[in-house]
Amino acid sequence: MDFQLDILGTGSAVPSYGRFSSSQVLTTHNKSFMIDCADGTQFQMRSKGIRNNRLGHIFLSHLHGDHCFGLMAFISTLGMLNHTSDLYLHAQPDLRPLLEPWLKYFCDDLTFHVYFEDYDPLKHAVIYEDRSLTVETIPLVHGVPTSGFLFKEKPKAPHLDGELLKFYGATLHQIQEVKAGKDLVTADGKCIPNARFVTPATPQKSYAYCSDTAYCERIIPIIEGADVLFHESTFGEAEAARARATKHSTARQAATIAQKAGVGQLILGHYSARYATLEHLLQEAQEIFPNTILSHEGDHLVW
Repeated sequence: MDFQLDILGTGSAVPSYGRFSSSQVLTTHNKSFMIDCADGTQFQMRSKGIRNNRLGHIFLSHLHGDHCFGLMAFISTLGMLNHTSDLYLHAQPDLRPLLEPWLKYFCDDLTFHVYFEDYDPLKHAVIYEDRSLTVETIPLVHGVPTSGFLFKEKPKAPHLDGELLKFYGATLHQIQEVKAGKDLVTADGKCIPNARFVTPATPQKSYAYCSDTAYCERIIPIIEGADVLFHESTFGEAEAARARATKHSTARQAATIAQKAGVGQLILGHYSARYATLEHLLQEAQEIFPNTILSHEGDHLVW
């Protein structure tokens, strides 16, 4: 099953040069997951034709405005659209006392329930699981408690050669045993090795989202081998001192993390409003990790 990532906002705290603040939608296995919800998120979704009927979970990395100020407006609009699927908000515990009074005042007649799923941003843990996917927290280093998220498919079953099993007259029970790793014993007592029928499973797909954070090598074991990594690149190297002071990263630092973690591809984003153009960020990152791209509003990435 493909992972499909829609980029809704690539800017940081101050929108500029046509950039919106942080929000993304990841879709896989017929479910959509929103990651951060800045102001303008619902406008971006509607302008890009991204439907919300499969959206049931929103993951907030932290409670800075450029990552969560669009949440209340988005929930209100879902109510006006008579959305019926329940909505789960995965965030640090402070969100609940902040948002509940607003929901009670503005959205007391919602056609769905809003559930708060608290997580500890200081701990690495699985905070969501279904039949095909898990979501893990990635503790980050920022001015407030912050976590990234690792979306990872569960291991898949190996592929079976159905025609060969049929040739040997395997029963349904025997097929299940072969799937579990056992050899096949035919009706005449012949033992056929399991390896004859099995080919390796399709590799698991994964996506790591890391924004906002200072350079932090502690995340490398968590995101190691991810197919795609989104890592904030608020500043270029000329502003490295400012990056340290504000607990953000440079594009070169993001690329270093990508290289050390052995990810497949790096996506840069969360750009400072000081930059009208971004090619210097891309160049600085590609010198360390060549398979780097810039994110832009409206990007639709599939892997």
